[in-house]
Amino acid sequence: MSNMTYNVNLTEKLKHYFGFDSFKGDQEAIIRALMSGENVFVLMPTGGGKSLCYQLPSLLMEGTAIVVSPLIALMKNQVDAVNGISEDGGLAHYLNSSLNKSAIQQVMDDVRQGKTKLLYVAPESLNKPENLEFFKSFKISFYAIDEAHCISEWGHDFRPEYRNLRPTIDKIGKAPVIALTATATDKVRTDIKKNLEIMDAREFKSSFNRPNLYYEVRPKTKDINKQIILFIRQHPGKSGIIYCLSRKTVEELAADLQANDIKAAPYHAGLDSATRSQTQDDFLMERIDVIVATIAFGMGIDKPDVRFVLHYDIPKSLEGYYQETGRAGRDGGEGICIAFYSYKDLRKLEKFMEGKPVAEQDIGKQLLQETAAYAESSLCRRKILLHYFGEDYPKDNCENCDNCLHPKEKIEAQEQLVVALEAILALKENFRQEYVIDFIKGRGTDDIVSHHHNELEEFGSGEDFNEKLWSPVIWQAIIAGYIKKDVESYGLLKVTAAGRRFVKSPHSFMVVMDTEFKDEYDDEEPQGSMAALDPELYDMLVSLRKQVAKRLGLAPYVIFFDASLEQMATMYPITLQELQNIQGIGVGKAKKYGAEFCALIRRHCEENGIERPEEFRVKTVAKKSMLKVKIIQSIDRQIALDDIATAQGLDFDELLDEIEAIVYSGTKLNIDYFLDDVMDEERIDDIFDYFMESDTDDLNTAIEELGGDYSDTDIRLVRIKFLSEVAN
Repeated sequence: MSNMTYNVNLTEKLKHYFGFDSFKGDQEAIIRALMSGENVFVLMPTGGGKSLCYQLPSLLMEGTAIVVSPLIALMKNQVDAVNGISEDGGLAHYLNSSLNKSAIQQVMDDVRQGKTKLLYVAPESLNKPENLEFFKSFKISFYAIDEAHCISEWGHDFRPEYRNLRPTIDKIGKAPVIALTATATDKVRTDIKKNLEIMDAREFKSSFNRPNLYYEVRPKTKDINKQIILFIRQHPGKSGIIYCLSRKTVEELAADLQANDIKAAPYHAGLDSATRSQTQDDFLMERIDVIVATIAFGMGIDKPDVRFVLHYDIPKSLEGYYQETGRAGRDGGEGICIAFYSYKDLRKLEKFMEGKPVAEQDIGKQLLQETAAYAESSLCRRKILLHYFGEDYPKDNCENCDNCLHPKEKIEAQEQLVVALEAILALKENFRQEYVIDFIKGRGTDDIVSHHHNELEEFGSGEDFNEKLWSPVIWQAIIAGYIKKDVESYGLLKVTAAGRRFVKSPHSFMVVMDTEFKDEYDDEEPQGSMAALDPELYDMLVSLRKQVAKRLGLAPYVIFFDASLEQMATMYPITLQELQNIQGIGVGKAKKYGAEFCALIRRHCEENGIERPEEFRVKTVAKKSMLKVKIIQSIDRQIALDDIATAQGLDFDELLDEIEAIVYSGTKLNIDYFLDDVMDEERIDDIFDYFMESDTDDLNTAIEELGGDYSDTDIRLVRIKFLSEVAN
């Protein structure tokens, strides 16, 4: 095989199949490496020509290439494009859930006959055990894993089914692997290679710098629409995209632009596909100038001359931001990228994350913090963006971002950097930025006191300096290479060798202060303890719960807990499947009571044009910790509760806390075997009846009501039985 590789004239083949005269960047080297049987890792920004890296070699090598891709729409486009280059159909096919039986049969026949060179598969289809025989029945030239960042929880689009690819490949049969992604943080890169077991892969990395893009961040104020209209008027007839977080904003802003004689159209997933394709065409054909779109909608628009991309709301991660701004200036001409930023939006996005599994919240928050730090920093925007993607930008002034064109005065921060480095070392390099800053400022937070760090001599060593200095000092020290943020371990701060040298012999270290964003954009936020984002919906859900409870003769909290309603009003679940992702709602509950609630939420979303958080791709509740699993198993085996407590090293109350948490998250537990041993039937019935009639499941209220006849433990035990039988 290999000698054929080196002799083949690839440029000629490129011209023959795709009509291009020459390769871009590393394309040729990538293809040669793959054809000679090596594993390859390709990092290339969107629009860099990734798909060619596997399309061309698949046509030249023996066998069929398997391309794993998560996006059904994209598969279809690519298959059509490849089939368009040959006379006979069947050169490329895709296998995913959208095909019926006979279509699947057709694909399998074409592949077995050796017609098909490229087979696109969804990860789920590859992993299906019933497909295993089929994949084993033909020669595989190589495996291409597109959008490989989906393997990593740190990528912006994690898909758990990507985790199983390697074991499946091993079952099917070995062949070289090429992993491709446009996402390049170090953490994601290592994750991909580890998981696919291609640590030996040849790496090809294209630069992420787009020198023609101008980056700016502006404070978001009440007159943002006015600002946008003025901006578009200054760039008449130019094409642009404006990204917003919610459909409602998309609709309203598009209407505002139209009212001001700007040729604009809205674009989001809630519009029917005919309207969307029409809008796309209008944009490509320049019948409209501006598209207002939701971030949720990955635009398949590859228009080379988009001249500006505006972010009405702050994006959820720098990666997302890079991808979206990357739609500007693909032709190498001017591209203006402006993001509008306010704290309030940041808080909104943080709210969205509540109720997700803790690890996921953790990652989400860190990604958001990175975005916020980018927005607030006065450093060169290019430097920050490229540093995030693991690339060093050598110039001090890029001359094409707001911070470089209007540089702020630098201040000497040698002393402060020494304080920060010593503090990180004193904390044994085991904490994140927020903790380190609290420690430097001398804030005795609960967390610091519990670690006894308030007793260290470095505690409060920076309290005499301006407190606003610390964030920029740490950030700029990261970029300068004195501190490293260890992403492997959730963003802990480590001191590099250069940082240790700096402590020993400090020299000048100039920093620029962060921009202060005043929160003047505080208009419609309702006050009070509104954990729910949508107070109107919350009230509607509460009254529906009341009706259902009355009809069934149950207490309202038995139907759904308050916390579950709050989450529903934040996450807008509209199917029973989605409802099960809400805290405290298991399968049983969703089936029993869920349909009316989903219908109400769906109606509310439609009437108010609400863009649901796209995170609602079906996710399961966080992996129950090992302890919870052990408790559930022990109860299933009818082991006495006091014995379970001893075995798990808990006191009895702690065990009851755990059991309550299990029952509140919607799992049924039968503890009758234990109750019958420790309490007589009448007493159990008595407490059970109390809960049946009560409006609340609050323990203190129950203790008051039931008087001194029952111990707290008795009440708790029966409450567990009640919640398990009636509420779950």
